[in-house]
Amino acid sequence: MSPLAFRPATSADVPALRALIESAYRGETAKAGWTHEADLLGGERTSDAELAAIIADPAEVMLIGEADGRTAACVRIMRQADGSTYLGMLTVSPDRQAGGLGRALLAAGEAEAVRRFASPRMEMTVISTRSELIAWYERRGYALTGERRPFPAGAGDFGDLPVLDLEFVVLSKPL
Repeated sequence: MSPLAFRPATSADVPALRALIESAYRGETAKAGWTHEADLLGGERTSDAELAAIIADPAEVMLIGEADGRTAACVRIMRQADGSTYLGMLTVSPDRQAGGLGRALLAAGEAEAVRRFASPRMEMTVISTRSELIAWYERRGYALTGERRPFPAGAGDFGDLPVLDLEFVVLSKPL
């Protein structure tokens, strides 16, 4: 498979981005990868309107990783009031996971945060029960800050899944 080529998303990318994010986070297709939330949450992970707003906001950028003529990965970088950046929606297509693309995408997001926003620090949140994912970020230089944040009400549909008391842990890394 080809390596990823990164570029900022445009409004024309919204349908492909949404399909990628939904396939990697929710539903049966997500279970082909290891980073999914399909056993924790159902329903939609994002919307066309949310993605369009991210793309239109000058304080944010959604990077797309393309390979073999398709959108295979994406990551959201958002400037915060304190000058740091927030990383979210780090997504690799389930059929491309565990092959180093996540590391490449994370590095591209960090570089973009420094280049575009002169950010000294990256921050992210991860669902606290996702110990394997937290460990993956720790191996890439992120550290738990000790801060916890509530899971937003209405951010997921539990459907037939057990209702869990979800919260986020905050990880941070100097850039």
